[in-house]
Amino acid sequence: MTQNRARTVFLLAHTGRPAAIRSAELVVKGLLREGIGVRVLEYEAADLPLPEEVELVKEATPQCLDGCELLIVLGGDGTLLRGAEFARASGVPMLGVNLGRVGFLAEAERDDLDKVVDRVVTKAYEVEERMTVDVVVHSNGDIVHTDWALNEAAVQKAGAEKLLEVVLEIDGRPVTGFGCDGIVLSTPTGSTAYAFSAGGPVVWPEVEALLMVPISAHALFAKPLVTSPDSVLAVEVLPHIPPGVLWCDGRRTVELPPGARVEVRRGAVPVRLARLHHASFTDRLVAKFALPVSGWRGAPH
Repeated sequence: MTQNRARTVFLLAHTGRPAAIRSAELVVKGLLREGIGVRVLEYEAADLPLPEEVELVKEATPQCLDGCELLIVLGGDGTLLRGAEFARASGVPMLGVNLGRVGFLAEAERDDLDKVVDRVVTKAYEVEERMTVDVVVHSNGDIVHTDWALNEAAVQKAGAEKLLEVVLEIDGRPVTGFGCDGIVLSTPTGSTAYAFSAGGPVVWPEVEALLMVPISAHALFAKPLVTSPDSVLAVEVLPHIPPGVLWCDGRRTVELPPGARVEVRRGAVPVRLARLHHASFTDRLVAKFALPVSGWRGAPH
């Protein structure tokens, strides 16, 4: 062993994926071989072929990452967003390995597992902070729900039969109103997720901004809007229509009563991501979407 067990890494995996199980086995063995301790949730460990040296924890709470220097997440976008919940609550940086399709939150692919282990062992990674949003739901003047999101908060219609009627507001002033399937309130990180699918712009992660993107709006003016990171975005659901729903990162949902008001502002707590590469976001964008760049000759010398 080249290290002592004073260092510990938490591992989170999508145990329903055979690729995640194989990847977890490789990562755990590689880390243990180098003297780095590994901690895993007990109910996940039952589905993983793990050595006895792995530390098991029963409760999925932020405290289960106490003493860990890194959170390694193996899976697709859903698993990475689940990992982001742990990362935000604990302050521990998250290193994502993509086992799904797009995986913009991931820093490595399944073929890079040896490199991941080596970088963790040598601490050859950097940590960056990603902006989040805090979400507050008001009803009849009272706060009825609070939440947060790394990618987006989406106000959507609850059923397929009727449009959601909304009025949009920025910094305390009304902007426009229309019927739609929903509104996506996104961070720059989320600009390549739901907001992108709804027709919003791609925003580079280092840009500090908030996005407001309509989903299938029945209106002449329903363009995506990009605001200051210090703006407060609000969606008011008109009271005479069926209730809508609020989704945060596609993982947490709450029903919105008629007349509800959803406010979104820059989050007080960021999510910390571990980075292995210095590649630009432009290169990542081209690779993830397989964009056609043949014929590019670069700047003249």
